[in-house]
Amino acid sequence: MTMSEPTTSTKRARVSVLPLSCPPRGLGRPAAAEYIGVSVSKFDEMVADGRMPTAKEIDRRKVWDRIELDEAFSALPAETPDNPWDAIL
Repeated sequence: MTMSEPTTSTKRARVSVLPLSCPPRGLGRPAAAEYIGVSVSKFDEMVADGRMPTAKEIDRRKVWDRIELDEAFSALPAETPDNPWDAIL
């Protein structure tokens, strides 16, 4: 085989036509997890317990709304710093 012959396993990378200033509204599961900064398994857990929204269905594909993810992420509790007075009491 020469370098110019395509192989059957060659896949082309998907290229977005959207400018960087216009992110997609719908995100697949791995992208939604990455968007909020967690692993896919943690994202699944958060969807199951209601901390993250459920997906919308487009035909048979599950897609998460980026705006709903933003709202759910904003609603997560912030880390509370330890109160040094608690150790005294």
